[in-house]
Amino acid sequence: MAKEEGSHWSHVLKRRIAVLEKDERNEEEKKAEETELFTKYYTEWRSGVETDESYKTIPRFYYKLPAEDEVLLQKLREESRAVFLQRKSRELLDNEELQNLWFLLDKHQVPPVSGDEAMINYEAFLQVGEKAGPKCRNFFTARVYSKLLHSDPYGRISIMQFFNYVMRKVWLHQTRIGLSLYDVAGQGYLRESDLENYILELIPTLPQLDGLEKSFYSFYVCTAVRKFFFFLDPLRTGKIKIQDILACSFLDDLLELRDEELSKESQESNWFSAPSALRVYGQYLNLDKDHNGMLSKEELSRYGTATLTSVFLDRVFQECLTYDGEMDYKTYLDFVLALENRKEPAALQYIFKLLDMENLGYLNVFSLNFFFRAIQEQMKMHGQEPVFFQDVKDEIFDMVKPKDPYKITLQDLVNSCQGDTVVSILIDLNGFWTYENREMLVANDDSSNTVDLDET
Repeated sequence: MAKEEGSHWSHVLKRRIAVLEKDERNEEEKKAEETELFTKYYTEWRSGVETDESYKTIPRFYYKLPAEDEVLLQKLREESRAVFLQRKSRELLDNEELQNLWFLLDKHQVPPVSGDEAMINYEAFLQVGEKAGPKCRNFFTARVYSKLLHSDPYGRISIMQFFNYVMRKVWLHQTRIGLSLYDVAGQGYLRESDLENYILELIPTLPQLDGLEKSFYSFYVCTAVRKFFFFLDPLRTGKIKIQDILACSFLDDLLELRDEELSKESQESNWFSAPSALRVYGQYLNLDKDHNGMLSKEELSRYGTATLTSVFLDRVFQECLTYDGEMDYKTYLDFVLALENRKEPAALQYIFKLLDMENLGYLNVFSLNFFFRAIQEQMKMHGQEPVFFQDVKDEIFDMVKPKDPYKITLQDLVNSCQGDTVVSILIDLNGFWTYENREMLVANDDSSNTVDLDET
């Protein structure tokens, strides 16, 4: 029986080869047949799937992602996404088309010149739109014109402002397409590994990072990615919307490193710059006294001005991810981002979770007193007269003005505009003294906003 089957398949194969050898059709005809067969089989497969009567009245709005073992469907999905992104990319203006657009705008400017700005009225604006080509059609609308119309007495808009608007839109779409190439799931999100791959491949295109050793790349990528996820993924879902990445300023800061003449001040204030990344990583290495690549509570206590309370540090190690009671670099980055950006809602959320010991969703008098006692103990250690908790509590509630006079929620802190001051008072002796001596600091114009505890 096996022999007969083998003979059968061998004859079929030989006949198939013979037919292929005699096939005198050109490539276009073969491709047309291939497309026809694919359409036929795909249609048959789809008709077999959607047999439910409800499909005739209710349009389908959910399509399940192909499973790992559905290789053909996965490949089809990947290919269709790639073709879609290529088509979208071709719809964007290239450099030559942008130059042509600028030439047309300059040619149709309408006098008089407003200061140094060349201007254009709506009639000329529409004329340029007709000559600029189909790719520019979406830019030459009444809506866009009205957005850029300000106080010109002749009802004109600035040519430079309009051109910058076009450039910005093109850049956003280019970036959206570039990020989408790393969206493996194709759902409009980037996972941590996706963003890591994007930034790693972006490094060679950023002149300001030319001096980084390749051995430091993994630490740099980790440092950069953590900022995106700390601020854009507050619920810790492990993924970020591409729209959120485009809407925030982080990508602008990262791509600012393309500027070869970026000033030293700009580099120091940019989290993604080489000096900033080396500073953060250098601080981590300096804290790691036993050189095991991790930070213990004692090592972390020397962070900054070494005035964070032990009670607060206890909570950090209770709530944050640690390994055998020690903190790795990724967890340390979240800690640094929270303390360096205390005004931001994401940072306040991070610190609030640590202060909310009983997971009540609010801070009451007991929790405030619990953390402030550690501040009082540190004051005694420095030989200072402790401040009464009742006075501090009244000031905190006065600053926050919570909806409930006995409870402070996270939203209360965010809405108060002084949430950063409140948390500093509770977790950091230096922050408390800065607040207590704020009038003296303003009078002395002390730009460092720190106080020498031994001289106070």
